[in-house]
Amino acid sequence: MAEFDALRTGTVSGARAAEIDQGLRAHMNKVYGTMSVGMLITAAAAWAIAGLSVTSDPSGATAMLREGQYLTGLGNAIYATPLRWVIMFAPLAFLLFGWGALMRRGSAATVQFGFFAFAAAMGLSMSSIFLVFTGASIVQTFLITAIAFAALSLYGYTTKKDLSGMGTFLIMGVIGLLLAMVVNLFLQSGPMMMAISAIGVLIFAGLTAFYTQDIKNTYVAHAVHGDQEWLDKAASDGALSLYISFLNMFQFLLMFMGQQE
Repeated sequence: MAEFDALRTGTVSGARAAEIDQGLRAHMNKVYGTMSVGMLITAAAAWAIAGLSVTSDPSGATAMLREGQYLTGLGNAIYATPLRWVIMFAPLAFLLFGWGALMRRGSAATVQFGFFAFAAAMGLSMSSIFLVFTGASIVQTFLITAIAFAALSLYGYTTKKDLSGMGTFLIMGVIGLLLAMVVNLFLQSGPMMMAISAIGVLIFAGLTAFYTQDIKNTYVAHAVHGDQEWLDKAASDGALSLYISFLNMFQFLLMFMGQQE
């Protein structure tokens, strides 16, 4: 926060402050652009996998999904075998054990590629929503999430309030949320899932504002030292943080608003 406060209060020279301010806008555009590409990759991967997993032709189908729809061999492998657990937890394992190492050791291009690969894996993991929910409800929920995300991110960017304390609390909430979700995988409790979804929306809404402010402050802290390589990697890191917040808000809202097939 110190470098950003210095920039705001003018203790950094005027020319340098203007340069940092211009660079910040470009950096945020890169963050949002990278995130948007990741979202497109996720959507395309999810839609394509879902399309390949279902058929209306019963010949050669492995299981019936619902009247007139059947799982293909690919669909059966993804959704009805132990492979589904690997697909479900692989993105989380990458975040916990792979992303930090990639940030430390990889080049900016490698980090960006890692993010896009993660987005594709998330698409595979989320493909089942196209089998469960109607296309109209998915689009409607996505648009509502996008509007809420834009408002929350704008707040995080413009507010003068320090959100770091709130961010620490919310990240602890994410850990509790993950534990509750793992427990509910075995309990299969509908009311508990609804409670998890409601809490999840609130947590990731707060994290959207927190991450936006953190991305902004991180840029200023490193820009005053001219650390361009780190800033390029930080753009992908920031895109990942906002991408995760958006995707989780979308999924939890879909639990409430989504109309099932």
